[in-house]
Amino acid sequence: MKSILIKFLKIGGVTFILILLGLLILIFFTGPELPAETDSIIENVINSDIPEFVKGKSGYVICDNHKIWYESVTPQSENKGAVLIFMGISNDALGWPQNFIDAFADKGYQVIRYDYRGTGMSDWIEDWENDPFSLFDLSKDALAILDTLKIERTHLVGVSLGGMVAQEFAIKNPDRSLTLTSIMSSGYIIDKELPGISKSTVFNLIKAGIKYSIFPSDENTIKLHLAARIILRGEADYDIDIKGTSEQILYNIRKRNGYNPNASKQHHEATYRSGSRYEYLKNLKIPTLIIHGNKDPFIPIEHSKKLAEIIPGSKSIWYDNMGHDIPPYLVPEIVDAIISNFN
Repeated sequence: MKSILIKFLKIGGVTFILILLGLLILIFFTGPELPAETDSIIENVINSDIPEFVKGKSGYVICDNHKIWYESVTPQSENKGAVLIFMGISNDALGWPQNFIDAFADKGYQVIRYDYRGTGMSDWIEDWENDPFSLFDLSKDALAILDTLKIERTHLVGVSLGGMVAQEFAIKNPDRSLTLTSIMSSGYIIDKELPGISKSTVFNLIKAGIKYSIFPSDENTIKLHLAARIILRGEADYDIDIKGTSEQILYNIRKRNGYNPNASKQHHEATYRSGSRYEYLKNLKIPTLIIHGNKDPFIPIEHSKKLAEIIPGSKSIWYDNMGHDIPPYLVPEIVDAIISNFN
């Protein structure tokens, strides 16, 4: 009996080792291939001075006893109005492409961005399980920032989860909202009548997270973000800005609080807690622009198409060569389209 048990344990141990090896092979030898020049570019960035990414007036507001960081970038010319921008899931304010912010400022608009709860320089919620937040709470943080800056009304621009927070803001604060732009987002992410978030994309992101987190370093953190962008680009065909992305990531690591590993889980929960916005969006009375990429591998374009059907008088743009990301080459065109919706 004892020998049978030992034999069984040996077989079980071998099986476990084989499964573990298989998982390691899956993680380390599959997934997106980074461009050949990635290592040299990252090395050069790490050994060079980091450019400044926070160029405007920054500060903090207190909302629900949480400290929230924001930045306000004002144009050098006449101020044509404020644009409040909302970033995607688990990202902080620096997730925005710098040329996206610069494009609005160059055209005379004040740009306001902020770190969600649990990200960047805002408070990371230590007792989150007992004090979870919703998308509405994230939108309240934005309202507190507007009050601090004494801005009565603003244009709203949100990407992915940020599009959902922007929708929430517009619904709850119609008197403070001038226009809404929802980019690759959804009015109800768990709508059973629509295709759900791609499980294969989520799996690929998890694999990349494990691959580049086992041996933590500045270089691997940068590679993780580059890999995530390649995964979210999907089948779209355009180059990732390796140097600019690497500089932004390194700036976050060295000059800010880095990246909260729990942010993604917390923001997922905030999304699910918030439910459907369909009935409220049907009564939205501000100019609305909906943008989505036909090659989005994460949030299917059907979600934005349903938004276009629901929101009265909304305009929509579907880009053929766009995944779940803002392609660098499309930034000028997208910014112009958003500003057209202002007028």
